[in-house]
Amino acid sequence: MKRILSLAIFLIITFTAFSQSQQSIKEKKNGWHLLDEDADGYMGISLQKAYELLKGRKSTTVIVAVIDSGIDTAQEDLRGILWKNEKEINGNGIDDDGNGYTDDVYGWNFCGAKNGENLARNTYEIARVYHNWKNEFEGKKEKNIPEDRKFLYSQWKKAEEIINKDYDDAYRQQTGIANFFIAMEKSSQIIYDYLSVKEFSLSDVKPLLKNDKKQVALAAEFWDDLFTRGGDDKAKNTTYLQEISDFKGQLDTKINRKLQAPDDLRGFLVKDNYTDINDRFYGNNNLKAGSGDHGTLVSGTIAAMRNNGTGMDGIADNVRIMAVRAVPGGDEHDKDVALAIRYAVDNGAKVINMSFGKPVSPYKQFVDDAVRYAASKGVLLVHGSGNDGKDITKNVFYPNPVFLDGQRAANFLSVGASGDESTGGYAAPFSNYSKQYVDIFAPGMNIYSTATDNQYKGADGTSLASPVAAGVAALLKSYFPDLTPEQLISIINTSGKTIDKEVIMPGDDEKKVKFSGLSSSGKIINAYEAVKLALALEKQKN
Repeated sequence: MKRILSLAIFLIITFTAFSQSQQSIKEKKNGWHLLDEDADGYMGISLQKAYELLKGRKSTTVIVAVIDSGIDTAQEDLRGILWKNEKEINGNGIDDDGNGYTDDVYGWNFCGAKNGENLARNTYEIARVYHNWKNEFEGKKEKNIPEDRKFLYSQWKKAEEIINKDYDDAYRQQTGIANFFIAMEKSSQIIYDYLSVKEFSLSDVKPLLKNDKKQVALAAEFWDDLFTRGGDDKAKNTTYLQEISDFKGQLDTKINRKLQAPDDLRGFLVKDNYTDINDRFYGNNNLKAGSGDHGTLVSGTIAAMRNNGTGMDGIADNVRIMAVRAVPGGDEHDKDVALAIRYAVDNGAKVINMSFGKPVSPYKQFVDDAVRYAASKGVLLVHGSGNDGKDITKNVFYPNPVFLDGQRAANFLSVGASGDESTGGYAAPFSNYSKQYVDIFAPGMNIYSTATDNQYKGADGTSLASPVAAGVAALLKSYFPDLTPEQLISIINTSGKTIDKEVIMPGDDEKKVKFSGLSSSGKIINAYEAVKLALALEKQKN
């Protein structure tokens, strides 16, 4: 029991200590990712210097599709840069442009019903794969699997491995964590009752350590130890309670994920034939309901209105954001992603941002075909490498640029998350990496951007690194419209900032590695250097 309780305390300490470490090195700064290391002292993308190089040069409007959770189309800093389908009359209930999607004025939502109801929370792909094909594959060896089922078998085996490991780990911890949480609640209630408060901090419990009432003193000792180990004098007990409650819920989910097949939440609502990629006219135009902040944060990072004195500045200054909703909470479905890519391509997008992913992809062929379709139309796909702190050379993260036939997409840019001294270091501790399958890193920690209901907030993740890269790609495409996806990728990778330093290895804070070994380029994206290279290549060509 003590070992498990210590683990619970360790989890709290780690989280709090990590938060503290972010503030102890250098002052955090909103918008640091746009700054220049030499001029401003932050390892950003040198955006202002890039625009100075572009002065006097005309730009063309570039449509950037954001395949994500949706978007708040009324956000004050986004309204002016949203793509609008001029062929569609808003709200008339007619498919004016005849593309099969009625009233798709700002984009389309593949995660909803025709009546406007949206899927806010989805299940996880590993559970769907594990239970869907358990009867077919359980106990079988690969040599006994037909050739045309071997990829699906490999996906099922990976899902089984993850499900079983999560189940075993969660089962070992469940009882201890539950008892620890009960102890937290009971000791909190004692202090609540004694002090007549709803929450408390270290300064509140210190005077109670020698209280005449033994139960009050013991409760105070419990929380004094917890607060002291956490190292945050201002922390409240309610924060700790919520963290352990959330962790307890995660354990329950991992246990139930193996024992119970997930409900088909999407199929119940959408009512399409999921196995038929040609059954594509479903969903609705409701891009906000159930979207959360994610897609809005991503969109603002790419192209929030610049220099308008409101909120924050995006990267590209002549972009229209097309919202395509295919990623509810939980995991996206391959078919929705594939159709979202095709929708974006068919409606003029030249850059597509994909800040999502999962460990298995049972209908990968749908997505592969869509990626090939995008390549045939000269469309660049930008994808976040994922937040598991893993080498995705072996721990594959989907979607990925390698097709089922072994060929590799030439229009697919994979992006890891970098930071700055102010965020704890150059490599984000959560970022996936790969010398083979991650192209470059981009700022992805404490990225301040637009949120729903005219709010603004900072967020971490390769979900933010990807739109930083997509924003730079859109900037290049806008000012150098003839650049192909292959050329954009080459310029971005070649011109990045080389980091010739050792960094803490993502996913393993006890190991250091060369930053250059975390991606194929070994670099952090830099808009100024990218523009400078694009200008030089143009001059050389002419």
